[in-house]
Amino acid sequence: MNTLTKQNLDSIAYGERESICQINKQLNILLVANRFPPFIGGVEMHTFEVGRRMAAKGHNVTVLTGDPASTLPSEQTMSGMRVRRVPVYPKGSDVYFAPDVYREVVRLKTDIIHIQGFHTFVPPIAILAAIRKSAAFVMTFHSGGHSSPLRNSIRGIQCAVLRPLIARADRLIGVSEFEADHFAKGLRIPRDRFVVVPNGAEIATPPVVTAPDPVKPLIVSVGRLERYKGHHRVIAAFGELLHRRPEAKLRICGEGPYKSQLLDQVRKLGLDASVTVGGIPPKERHQMGALMASASAVVLLSDYEAHPVAALEAISLGRPVLASNSTGFAEMAAKGQLEGIDPNSAPERVADAILALIDRPKTSRPPVDIGNWDDCTRNLLEIYGEVLASRIGARREDRSPVAVRATA
Repeated sequence: MNTLTKQNLDSIAYGERESICQINKQLNILLVANRFPPFIGGVEMHTFEVGRRMAAKGHNVTVLTGDPASTLPSEQTMSGMRVRRVPVYPKGSDVYFAPDVYREVVRLKTDIIHIQGFHTFVPPIAILAAIRKSAAFVMTFHSGGHSSPLRNSIRGIQCAVLRPLIARADRLIGVSEFEADHFAKGLRIPRDRFVVVPNGAEIATPPVVTAPDPVKPLIVSVGRLERYKGHHRVIAAFGELLHRRPEAKLRICGEGPYKSQLLDQVRKLGLDASVTVGGIPPKERHQMGALMASASAVVLLSDYEAHPVAALEAISLGRPVLASNSTGFAEMAAKGQLEGIDPNSAPERVADAILALIDRPKTSRPPVDIGNWDDCTRNLLEIYGEVLASRIGARREDRSPVAVRATA
């Protein structure tokens, strides 16, 4: 990754160099995301964690987001960030058509706009507004799966329609090499227009956490309760695992539209006494930390993940992770951060893999190095600096005598 080095700054005129240094002391940063806490998810967590760290460094951070239920404050301060919420339509849908995003992006004072995600109507509206005001903007894809076959089938069309807008970004950011490669190919945008900034991994835990017990193992599967997240596969495998570890427990941690189907599956398999399905309130993050830290294994068998925060958090707590050997998970498996398995494997084979992970001696588990949210924030601020320096340099070139003569 290129950095905003002294050599970069030396190529900028003195007055402008002083200006860019001043900008880097305090940026007006606008983070645009379709959802934000109290809603919970990968994009929400990323935006919250980097935003509050940027604010702590002295930057003016505004989060522009949607309120699908129109029940939250239209404006509030959260962890040093100014949060602006606008209505979204239709209510209860994940389409997130939010026309007021355009007005807010144009109105707000910004040095840099960072658009989080691409899969709703919020990003294209924000991009159009950024283009109108000639603002510097970057975009992180935060791609994920979807339970709707129709929605998955039109992803190619969606990318084709959005390509002219996405290509206008000053920088395109992937949370993994997989994601950057995937969108560079799918959008037909040169790969060197992309940079990779991985998600961070930090989660608080209580002072005392129940140690994992291989005889009474706790298996945890974390994620929104959607079919593509693969919780049903973990439940099926747990039914087999229970024959060999009768005192085992399974916790499916999340909320979402697929919850009733998962509860039906648990009931039909006669697992009611051993399986719990349900989320943890976002305000109780320490409870999530305690749950993850006490897990004998974390199992994530989703169809698609770019760089899953849940897996990173489990790894940061030293928990062994079994995950689908595909998409962003495959990249993590290749780095030795987790164990991969075909998510469509027979339940018996998945059960075998879970038990092998649980029973593996700790001494045979190599240490895993992953970044944290401080690393993620530092990398993003570096990118913002590069973009702003590049824009100042471009303006200087436009004002040069050579440029004037060339356009005369």
